[in-house]
Amino acid sequence: MNRFYFAKTNKAALFFAMALLPSGMVYSQVKKDTVTKEKKIDEVVVIGYGTQRKEAVTGSVATVKGDVLREVPSANITQALQGRTAGVDISQTSSKPGAAMQIRIRGARSFTGTNDPLIVLDGIPFIGSLGDISSNDIKSIDILKDASATAIYGSRGANGVILVTTNRGSKGQKPRFTYNSFTGVQTLFSRYPMMDGPKLAKLRADAGNIYGLGTDETLDTNTDWQKLYYKPAMMTSHDVGVSGGTDGGNYNVGLSYFKQDALIPIQNYERFSLRIGLDQQVGKSFKFGFTTNTNYTVSEGNGVSGAPILGYSPLANPYNPDGSIKRSMSTASNVDQSWIYIRKTLENLGDKYVDESKGFSSYNNIYGEVSLPITGLKYRLNVGLDYLTSNSGNYTGVGVFNVNAATPSSAGRGNNQTYHWTLENLLTYDRTFGKHKINAVALYSAEGTRYVSTYMSAKNVPADFFQYYNLGQSPQADISVKPEDQVYWRRGLLSYMGRAMYTYDNKYMITATLRADGASVLAPGNKWHTYPAISLGWNLANESFMQSMKFINQFKLRYGWGQTSNQAVDPYTTLGSLQVTPYNFGSSNTTGVYILTAPNTGLGWEYSKTNNFGVDFGLFNNRITGTVEYYRTKTEKVLSGTRLPPSGGIDRVTNNIGQIENKGWEVSLNGSIINNPDGFSWDAGINWYANRNQILALSSGTTRDEINNWFVGHNINAIYDYQNIGLWQQGDPYLNILEPGGNVGMIKVLYTGGYNADGSPVRAINTTDRQIIDTAPDWQGGFNMRFSYKNFELSTVGAFQHGGVLISSIYGSSGYLNRLTGRGNNVDVEYWTADNPNVRNPKPGGIMSGDNPKYGSTLAYFDGSYLKLRTITLGYNIKKEFLDDLKLSSLRIYFTVTNPLVLFSPYHKESGMDPEPNSYGNQNQAVNSSLPYNSRQLIIGANNPSTRNYLMGINLSF
Repeated sequence: MNRFYFAKTNKAALFFAMALLPSGMVYSQVKKDTVTKEKKIDEVVVIGYGTQRKEAVTGSVATVKGDVLREVPSANITQALQGRTAGVDISQTSSKPGAAMQIRIRGARSFTGTNDPLIVLDGIPFIGSLGDISSNDIKSIDILKDASATAIYGSRGANGVILVTTNRGSKGQKPRFTYNSFTGVQTLFSRYPMMDGPKLAKLRADAGNIYGLGTDETLDTNTDWQKLYYKPAMMTSHDVGVSGGTDGGNYNVGLSYFKQDALIPIQNYERFSLRIGLDQQVGKSFKFGFTTNTNYTVSEGNGVSGAPILGYSPLANPYNPDGSIKRSMSTASNVDQSWIYIRKTLENLGDKYVDESKGFSSYNNIYGEVSLPITGLKYRLNVGLDYLTSNSGNYTGVGVFNVNAATPSSAGRGNNQTYHWTLENLLTYDRTFGKHKINAVALYSAEGTRYVSTYMSAKNVPADFFQYYNLGQSPQADISVKPEDQVYWRRGLLSYMGRAMYTYDNKYMITATLRADGASVLAPGNKWHTYPAISLGWNLANESFMQSMKFINQFKLRYGWGQTSNQAVDPYTTLGSLQVTPYNFGSSNTTGVYILTAPNTGLGWEYSKTNNFGVDFGLFNNRITGTVEYYRTKTEKVLSGTRLPPSGGIDRVTNNIGQIENKGWEVSLNGSIINNPDGFSWDAGINWYANRNQILALSSGTTRDEINNWFVGHNINAIYDYQNIGLWQQGDPYLNILEPGGNVGMIKVLYTGGYNADGSPVRAINTTDRQIIDTAPDWQGGFNMRFSYKNFELSTVGAFQHGGVLISSIYGSSGYLNRLTGRGNNVDVEYWTADNPNVRNPKPGGIMSGDNPKYGSTLAYFDGSYLKLRTITLGYNIKKEFLDDLKLSSLRIYFTVTNPLVLFSPYHKESGMDPEPNSYGNQNQAVNSSLPYNSRQLIIGANNPSTRNYLMGINLSF
């Protein structure tokens, strides 16, 4: 058994290590301290346009192996990446089946442009999402984080680069067949914490009976609307693959199927995938190959949401006396009429409702490589050809979702196509001369994208069976083809790049890169930008003066500096844009155009400069490995839309304005604590990171943009709102001064004005008292542990976050679920009463702002801290003796629970809900126009609820 041994006298050291080391090293006490040596493995890292031994890497690169990703069975490999890598924040944007996730590498750098990283699949830029790639096909994922590493990809790599390498067969390998599958059930992680019937009745009474019973409400009714809506749902995945090779090449072919139903009715996602990879050597000098990744997806019920039922009164009965379901109901003194939106009504709609999207995508890479007469010199041509198309359609029958049974039917149909090509010419020189190793790459590439999208809609479709397939059957006056729904654009990129890497005696490393990009979307004279990068490495562990420290296997210092840029604007932005609008000209109806955005003939690149300092170490025969990094990125000439004065008649113009800074620390630590292949083994890892995002400057020297919530000195996702400091209590002074007409028990917010000589405020609370609230967490990270005993294994992955502001719109004003008046159902909260004054929520029926408590938006903000387990997996590897009888190479069965447990979270303690987001800030909100947060923010809203999944799986090969 390989483990660390300490003498009995080292009990203090044992306690210290157990208490403080993140990987939780385990010691066994014997008479002599020894460390069993292990064979050192030279790990190879993909760095873009080549590979490099990890020991020689000078940029900031993190690697996650494919077998580690497959420990978390999921629909989308980004879910398996969560919590694995320092500096990579992966967040859920929606809990709907098939939804993509948001990835941020070292923070956000752009105001209105994309902050998504570049994905590179097998060497070619990939325009799809990580969800389009099967986890069973992945060999490794390498994440380039700093400018010295990403500069080779130029403007496309400004937000970091994710390099995906897929599995290939091996030369001479016999055919190997694999089958990977999991099936399971998704259950509700937690219900939305809404009031039941008696609680709502009491709330109405405490609010002064502003709203009484409606026609369909009775005090003895207690309808559980969530029970009538949510239902456990199935999820299944099947993947079949074959790989092998000959003396001259290799191949890999795979076919996969995935389906996920939602907990809410008639919503599901299906994906079919085909992948083929081939490499073939022709003679000694030539090699060619290709990779194709093709997907067909179907999403149904896209427009269905869980939001409506949350506001339904539990005092209302959805059934008629004969047991049939009512079509609609009247509640809250008959002020509200609602179509009854439950599982049975949706499932019984049949042809009366459809909302679906069908997508096809094909990503294809072709390459040819020839070895030139000069030793170590190669030429390679990469060609990427991608095609994506999506067809969507929706139909809503007469009276569906509306209390008016005669509401006209409506339908819409859209389609879009994306055509993308990449051409890369690479010249590579790779030689070793004694202690000198040289690798040089020269690149010339061109890239183009064309996008076409159309959409049309209609009303009064003559029959349900037409649905959206023949909108021309509707009356011509009811067919609408809006100009803004018809989109066409093209964009292109031309690039040159050179990179040289030099290593001496495996001690001293230097990498230098120079790249130039020309972007079609920028203004003439500003289309081209050239940026350099350089990084240095010093492997101290290989120095002679370190040889006496046998416990140090690796100790490398790194420094990198570089510049990247971003063409974060839409095509034709430099030309400005026109908006079409209908209007009356005399007695005639006609259509005109007006200028929406002004042209900018000086529009140029936004670019970032990064400094990165890193330390990589390996101790005790690399039983403990880790990395510590500090970085600072400053983005200048940030591209953003700037509003213009209304008197000019033009809404806005896109300019290069402002500066944004991201800086922070990252720590990763992994330990092979106990390593006994024939007995008990224990591996553990942890990563921790803190990013400070700050706006340094805005347009024309201004320090704030209140419309967009951008403020100098604060993060890009700051909130501009009042600061809740409690509730007004009996006997509190100055209530009538600060809140004229206010009431005891209303929300009390921070006052920032002056005071009179007697200490009284000089004015009432007004909009100048709003505060800038930074939402970003103080720090965050993830952890993982794996235990194995003989053929059994147990693994877990978790995540944590400290600080930051979590926005939950169901508690704030925008969702209309915490109005505290009794109109519609209310979140189950403790609210102020004379007998219960020390609570968070105000007195029911108090002073209002619109249909919500005054300052009710402040109730949406919670401490964003949490500690949770994301997955727990128990697996068993079938014994080899049994496999030999079945002619199998390996067989593993496993059971996984995803999202099993929240260990700590103020929000979870309050609500019982998952503390991670499920929506963008502008989704599923009753009020959007006055939100103190916007679409950039991720929030917890009335979207599909979070799930806890129980999965059984199998991994088989022969």
